[in-house]
Amino acid sequence: MTPPVRLTESERRLLQDTTFFPAKAALAEKVKAWLMELRDLVKKETAGGRFLAPDGTDFQQGQLVKGEHLLDFPYHYLDCPKYFSPGEMFTYRTLVWWGHHVVFALILQGPQSDRYKANLMAAYDQLADRELALLMTDTPWEWRQGDDYLLPLHLNNRQAVEAALAQRPFIKLHRCLSFDHPAIIDGRLAEEGLATFRLLSPILLKDDAGF
Repeated sequence: MTPPVRLTESERRLLQDTTFFPAKAALAEKVKAWLMELRDLVKKETAGGRFLAPDGTDFQQGQLVKGEHLLDFPYHYLDCPKYFSPGEMFTYRTLVWWGHHVVFALILQGPQSDRYKANLMAAYDQLADRELALLMTDTPWEWRQGDDYLLPLHLNNRQAVEAALAQRPFIKLHRCLSFDHPAIIDGRLAEEGLATFRLLSPILLKDDAGF
């Protein structure tokens, strides 16, 4: 006979809670508003830009997604600009991950990878010590923080970053913000996301010769 599945006192309280889900829905609308504002800012920022982007890259609409099960936690993300195809990626993703943090991430892969890497190293001094880190995992879909996942960009570890970058089949740079970051407290996620995109943009730009 199967033993009864009993609930703890705290689990029973959760089942009776009538405040969490309305609050969650209201908060989700605020996060959506942040991300839509960021989309509009990035859209204006990239208008007429000379980017090393695949044909068909979406610089206008982007994609807004929400889900419930990123390591069992809800999430919202915006991809703008956005391009995905087999073997090629060009996107700037802003992820709001419940219970964890916000991540601004630049994800790149494809025929222009060597150019992206060269541009990154050429701009290294302005990127270093700006809360950026290179993802070191085999998959680009890792969003956790820590030394097991990320190699920070510092002025004093340029050679380590360059060596790691040379071995990467894709490039993914993270900037993570805690929910106690002043930009989150003040409701300035969109402005902070735009500032991070501007910081990363030298990696994406064509040179003066158009290459």
